[in-house]
Amino acid sequence: MPVAVSRDDVVRAAETIRGRVHRTPTFSASSLGDVVLKAELFQKTGSFKVRGVLNKLASLSADEKARGVIGISAGNHAQALAWGAASEGIDCLVVMYRGASEAKVAATRAYGAAVDLEARDAVEAFERLHRHVRETGRTLVHPFDDAVVIAGQGTVGLELLEDAPRVETILVAAGGGGLSAGIAAATADRARVVAVEPAGSTAVHDALAAGRPVPVEPRSVADGLSAPFAGETALATLQAHGAESLLVSEDAIEEAFRWLYARAKLACEPAAATALAPLLTGQIGARSVGVVVSGGNVSPETASAILARR
Repeated sequence: MPVAVSRDDVVRAAETIRGRVHRTPTFSASSLGDVVLKAELFQKTGSFKVRGVLNKLASLSADEKARGVIGISAGNHAQALAWGAASEGIDCLVVMYRGASEAKVAATRAYGAAVDLEARDAVEAFERLHRHVRETGRTLVHPFDDAVVIAGQGTVGLELLEDAPRVETILVAAGGGGLSAGIAAATADRARVVAVEPAGSTAVHDALAAGRPVPVEPRSVADGLSAPFAGETALATLQAHGAESLLVSEDAIEEAFRWLYARAKLACEPAAATALAPLLTGQIGARSVGVVVSGGNVSPETASAILARR
């Protein structure tokens, strides 16, 4: 059985990565009520992913680094791992898949990583990932199912409650569950954590309902949340800290996207907007709520298409 990540793990991660990541701002969104937005889209490489990557890389031995690292991603973890590996002189390979954001693929390569784009979808990409690990001996830096990575992601929660200690509920967009699990660990006994997912991409929701990871076929404009399953360690952590989940429609995600652009002036991606959607739909009451807005790597084509729709 995987061991749940604890708040102490997150506190240690915060010390490990201190000075290497931005302390992203927390803005009020008073037009929605007692709501604050943790603008993690301003993080290095545009998302929270660098926090977990740096914490993981710091834990590797010299031999593990020498073998090179490998990851899998729809885009944001890819960029974070490529950037983190380059900053430490580590060779990096990232498995992505056809249909992944061209902008995210280009950014990953620009940071110096090699990209495998042979897979047709996320499921096949994971198969290629495991094959590469077996054949090359590269060190895996998992995007959401690694306790050290999860602890690094949880530092977002520590900062949010330091900036806005009155927050009682934290809304977090979820793919494989790494960020929501880390924040649940970081804020244990302080806040209710709700993992928010698209109705067409339900890895965390289904895992919490079943008590185990369940394979899904993600379909959503929020491509950054397209994990084909929730991580076992992420699930154990979410369960241990009483996290909840809910689903939102594609229309609700797009409306939240437009709200963040127009009202908060945050040029985020649909995955980031997903966390806000339950407030706009009324699924969550606007009383002492913190919303994690993470993911600023949206293509101009996607943004303009959503903004044009009303």
